[in-house]
Amino acid sequence: MQIELQAQPDALVQQWRQILADPELAQRPGRIETDRYGRIVMSPPPALPHSFYQSKILQLLARLLPNGQALAECPLVTADGVKGIDIAWLVPGRTELAQGELVLMRAPEICVEVLSPSNSAPEMAEKRALYFEAGALEVWLCGLDGKVEFYTLALSASSTLCPGFPSVIK
Repeated sequence: MQIELQAQPDALVQQWRQILADPELAQRPGRIETDRYGRIVMSPPPALPHSFYQSKILQLLARLLPNGQALAECPLVTADGVKGIDIAWLVPGRTELAQGELVLMRAPEICVEVLSPSNSAPEMAEKRALYFEAGALEVWLCGLDGKVEFYTLALSASSTLCPGFPSVIK
């Protein structure tokens, strides 16, 4: 899947800077992302189970891969605008945090999405493709039941970067 980026990456970063500085947007609950045209896309705050799985995955990544950096709600410039990755893991040596970057231009090595009831299979397939196109090595999907699917470029039984990660979050 190849999506043509309408707005240039630098323009998306500049727009993201403006979004972060907007006091009205800062007061709104939920997630703000942009699409490939630079339009703002808003979604409601997630339900409690989403937050629970997000927290558990973040804790597990930090424990199982302590040399890297596990992050929640990580913004990434993709071919379809700026997307907020639920959980991200970056290998040691990535300098974006130390340099004070506001948004990643290259995907984290592991991108994790925790599904919500409103997510569709085509939507998640598109997000996986966007993350891989932006440089992710693995994309994980955590279902509403806590089951984790691991993808490299195909569905895999486990993670190659974090082989000890469970396939079910309890």
